[in-house]
Amino acid sequence: MKPCLIFDLDGTLVDSLPGIAASLNRTLAAHALPGHSLATIRSFIGGGLRRLIQRAALTDPDPAFIDSLVAFYKKDYDATWIEGSLIYPGIHNLLLELQQDDLQLAVLSNKIHEFTVIMTRTLFPDIRFVMVLGQKDGFPHKPHPAGALQIATAFGTAPENCVVTGDSTIDLETATNAGMQAIAVAWGYHDRQHLLASGATRLIDHPSELPDVLAEIRGDA
Repeated sequence: MKPCLIFDLDGTLVDSLPGIAASLNRTLAAHALPGHSLATIRSFIGGGLRRLIQRAALTDPDPAFIDSLVAFYKKDYDATWIEGSLIYPGIHNLLLELQQDDLQLAVLSNKIHEFTVIMTRTLFPDIRFVMVLGQKDGFPHKPHPAGALQIATAFGTAPENCVVTGDSTIDLETATNAGMQAIAVAWGYHDRQHLLASGATRLIDHPSELPDVLAEIRGDA
């Protein structure tokens, strides 16, 4: 059986760091908080928006203050994300190739669901994703397996037939927790050595390498 492929979004399909960083720093400035460099904000990404905001604030303020930061960021990012979000080189061709091979594709992100959907639809209008799932209130997010398992159900296949592809240790944990295969990518926001130290057994440096790794998983190589 051909595997179903579940892709992370930020740091895997799209380099959204410039847009995230710009909105985050505007949010911090509006609340009289210091901003951060791209490299520092890169280290904050992965746990969802609220966790991003908490890390960036560098304090442990009351929840109401965090709520204000989150609300400001959402409004700013909604209006500006397109200016700082680029498809990684080779990704679009990869997705087209996988689609032409009749593989089932999905996106699973810790980005807010609404942003995940609009970014995916805007940047990949010609790619048929069976499901696009971002972070929703009251629904566990990665590395909890719920989202990945929901996607497997939508595919109509068992978890062991699914492959999670992402740039973070969170994606590796998600695959393990869901009983799925994992492919780590080295072009995203997490350091290669960090991924290897966290147990990545399949690590690729360019999107063009992914079909060969899938062939190995399918036993075709």
